[in-house]
Amino acid sequence: MCVWTIMEDQKKILCVGLVCLDIISVVDKYPEEDSDSRCLSQRWQRGGNASNSCTVLSLLGASCSFMGSVVAGHVTDFIMADLSRHAIDVSAVVWQVKGQTPCACCVVCPSSGSRTVVLYDTNLPDVTLEDFSKVDLHQFKWIHWEGRNAEEQVKMIQQVEKYNSTLPRQQRITISVEIEKTQELLYQLFPYGDVVFVSKDVAQHFGFQSAEAALKGLYHRVKKGAVLVCAWAEKGADALGPDGSLIHSDAFPPEALVDTLGAGDTFNASFIYTLSNGGTLQEALTFGCKIAGRKCGFHGYDGISETLSDV
Repeated sequence: MCVWTIMEDQKKILCVGLVCLDIISVVDKYPEEDSDSRCLSQRWQRGGNASNSCTVLSLLGASCSFMGSVVAGHVTDFIMADLSRHAIDVSAVVWQVKGQTPCACCVVCPSSGSRTVVLYDTNLPDVTLEDFSKVDLHQFKWIHWEGRNAEEQVKMIQQVEKYNSTLPRQQRITISVEIEKTQELLYQLFPYGDVVFVSKDVAQHFGFQSAEAALKGLYHRVKKGAVLVCAWAEKGADALGPDGSLIHSDAFPPEALVDTLGAGDTFNASFIYTLSNGGTLQEALTFGCKIAGRKCGFHGYDGISETLSDV
């Protein structure tokens, strides 16, 4: 194996976006408004889309880094300790001097399969182009953006595109973006990803009632040569590439539905993991659905590594 190949294999995946505290209550039925009830269990868990995807990537065996904003305090102590426990590189984390750590109260109901999230998205500033400019791009083979402050994120991606333009194609950083929320400002990210993940919520916001219809209807928004991906919960996921071929994978539900919180982040990470290691689009789609399905069968994410031998 040549020296260059070894170096490429050692490069990391960077996820840019939110990290927050999830306070998760597991209930036997969703509580009625103005009621007083007991939960089956409750736990603290590190959350945020990009943060969750890093967890899954690390559990799958990838070398990964997280970039997002944090502020000093007890909650961040918990978050940083958990990032360290999962061997996630935090050298790109941006320490803010003002603001509070975002917190999400999550109600998980296994009997219905629902997960209800109420996020207090605080006044903590998001990562900026200035922050991103301090990152050494040479260490990454893939950078994934969770759509948030899109105007700044577009500038970050353009910086990566400029960097890529100086390199041979096989050494360039792959860019992926996630458009999960139905916010107009996020839609400017569509033409900036080599891989674009669009959520079921966004697809339905545009009037599409299936992943296939969404991909065909939204593909004109992505750049030439890009892959557009849409997961549709229990109906699996579809992808549309530059050759115009629509690829589908069925869902792989667990024997018992336990915890769907973070299933989308798990799918994205598993898809990225496969493609970044040379897998085909079909392999990435199927693996993403399999791992997301497995994750729904237990609380949190740590069980992912224990089930890999069966995938």
